[in-house]
Amino acid sequence: MVKLFTVAPTFLVADVGATIRWYESELGFTSFPFPKNPPYVFSSVSRDTVEIMFQRLEGFRKPDLYLSRSGGVWDAYIRMEGVKPFYEQVKDRVEIRMPLRRQPYGDWEFEIQDPNGYVLVFSEFTE
Repeated sequence: MVKLFTVAPTFLVADVGATIRWYESELGFTSFPFPKNPPYVFSSVSRDTVEIMFQRLEGFRKPDLYLSRSGGVWDAYIRMEGVKPFYEQVKDRVEIRMPLRRQPYGDWEFEIQDPNGYVLVFSEFTE
């Protein structure tokens, strides 16, 4: 039987080291860079069952497409428990694109932008 388990968004970044330091310090992720010592060409970061990967592309700058459509353009949508306390932990330390709010479909969501321009949505469904 074939069974898929997870998907990991993979983001191009100019500086893998700076990126993983930000994800560790601001969002509480753990990093797994390659090679073991800088300059890194790749890293994954994880927290609980969420994983994001980074590939180095020297000089890369992500275009800002956020305003290209109503509701923004997202790069990763992270479902979680405890979105309200997590928002309180990070709101003064990261760039908030959309503050925490309840969506018409029932999810509580907020959006942040990382230093490379990637937009992450953190979401929790509550009844």
